[in-house]
Amino acid sequence: MKLVAGVDIGNATTETSIAKFYNDKKIEFISSGIVKTTGMKGTRQNIHGIFSSVKQALDKVGLSIEDLNLIRINEAAPVIGDVAMETITETIITESTMIGHNPSTPGGLGLGVGTTININNLHEISNKDPLIVIIPSTVDFMEASEKINREFNNGRNIVGAIVQRDDGVLINNRIFKKIPIVDEVTLSEKVPLGMRAAVEVAPVGGVVEVLSNPFGIATAFELTPEETKMIVPIARALIGNRSAVVIKTPKGDVQERIIPAGKINVTGEKRRKSIDVDEGAEEIMKTLEFCSPIKDISGEPGTNAGGMLERVRQVMANLTGQNPGAIKIQDILAVDTFVPQKVKGGLANEFSMENAVGIATMVKADKLQMQAIANELEKQLGVLVEVGGVEADMAIRGALTTPGTNVPLAIIDMGAGSTDASFMSKEKRNKSIHLAGAGNMVTLMINTELGLDDIDLAEDIKKYPLAKVESLFHVRHEDGTVQFFENPLDPKVFGKIVILKEGNMVPIPGDNTLERIKTVRRFAKEKIFVTNALRALTTVSATGNIRDIEYVVLVGGSALDFEIPQLITDALSKYGVVAGRANIRGTEGPRNAVASGLILSYRKEDDKNE
Repeated sequence: MKLVAGVDIGNATTETSIAKFYNDKKIEFISSGIVKTTGMKGTRQNIHGIFSSVKQALDKVGLSIEDLNLIRINEAAPVIGDVAMETITETIITESTMIGHNPSTPGGLGLGVGTTININNLHEISNKDPLIVIIPSTVDFMEASEKINREFNNGRNIVGAIVQRDDGVLINNRIFKKIPIVDEVTLSEKVPLGMRAAVEVAPVGGVVEVLSNPFGIATAFELTPEETKMIVPIARALIGNRSAVVIKTPKGDVQERIIPAGKINVTGEKRRKSIDVDEGAEEIMKTLEFCSPIKDISGEPGTNAGGMLERVRQVMANLTGQNPGAIKIQDILAVDTFVPQKVKGGLANEFSMENAVGIATMVKADKLQMQAIANELEKQLGVLVEVGGVEADMAIRGALTTPGTNVPLAIIDMGAGSTDASFMSKEKRNKSIHLAGAGNMVTLMINTELGLDDIDLAEDIKKYPLAKVESLFHVRHEDGTVQFFENPLDPKVFGKIVILKEGNMVPIPGDNTLERIKTVRRFAKEKIFVTNALRALTTVSATGNIRDIEYVVLVGGSALDFEIPQLITDALSKYGVVAGRANIRGTEGPRNAVASGLILSYRKEDDKNE
């Protein structure tokens, strides 16, 4: 009897399957284990995670490392995670000629255009030119309203106010003449005095119309056509806001430096082509298809695309000890997205949503590197360790243990960093593909598009459904159904959009609506998983036609997601394909496919040796 462990090193988790091989060729799976992957997939840092996963599986059945006869690890294709999954766009670095702001509680109504002045210096002005008063935090709402009313009586032409405190409504309720008042300007001391400014407040339920229009700003400030081009990010940042303030800074402040998005150079076995990132994700993916099969991908030097792809090579070279020139990029996934770009010179961290292209990158697998990991692990554990087959091929062997499956069969292995596919024909011939982009890329897009700056929160948004807490006794789920509670909910979640995570309600900060969060989440999953599923199946199909595949089994951690399998099933139903989530060995669900496949493929090799 032999005791064999199959270990699947993934981007997020390391999974183990333990089986007994009897002399009569019988095989018995006895245990499985799963832990977080240590280090980047396909590097020596994985060894600790491999040990922990194997030990966890052995502990469940009262066995130890010494009882093992063999450990088989997968040929892990490294996927650069955080470094490669970036958004690329043209970067314009500007000390802006304009400053914008949008508080939640403005006062008054209308548009006021005038010269900025500190409220304490109003007595120094003798003319009747229009004025925008700056009210610092040292002046409370009572004092401010008294001073404004007094100056109204003295004939001062006050047409708007910028307030540091949250006093806009309080001041508006106490002055004789209604003017637009923008408050919560925390950096009011940085507002230049004696400069032309515009303040606009829309009615309740309305949005600013003049200051969200580049030509409206140009009219208010008498800008030249060239200056109008410069204020487009400010106008875009203020679209949809109820209030805004825009101030012209002193002449000569404008400094602009453009870092272009750049070109991506794709080198295939027979064709080579360059594509500008500005042309969008669809054109980039068409270029990849045109040059397939891919030998290497690089970026234009001195651009955002070039910098990202070279960092990929450098990071992988540092981790593996190889020369950066020897690192080959096997695949990229490009997705159109939006990124919030901070408006330079803003008073309250204003952002403008800019078009961008999200990129996930896969580095070509190096079997020699995996062999080095196997040798090191063997030395540390004193157990024979060998590198098994390609991940996708191992996954299909594991997937065939799902009750109700048979060849011809295709699998889609959806992990954290990559989407792999394999097809096994009736003649047991395999064809497989590894593609960049999976769960981590979805998390990145959610984090970026919603402006969260919290990758853990974005991961939760990806994995769990949403609800809106409408009272202390009921919530409305994202599908519109209402749930009532006997006991009051935590007041901290009242009125919030929450993530329904394992029986808890996790509030999501910010002003994003439930519908927007849901839309961003589904869009990210569709763009990455559905796109990669169709790419992968087209590649592994014997004829290049998905319709020739009858059954598709979904495996991997992302197959556990509450909506990804349905999205892929819906997409494949158009091709007449039966698709569903796997249940490996009838017990493991969609997990453990590769680890189980490593065990099953060893049985075939063992039979050959005899």
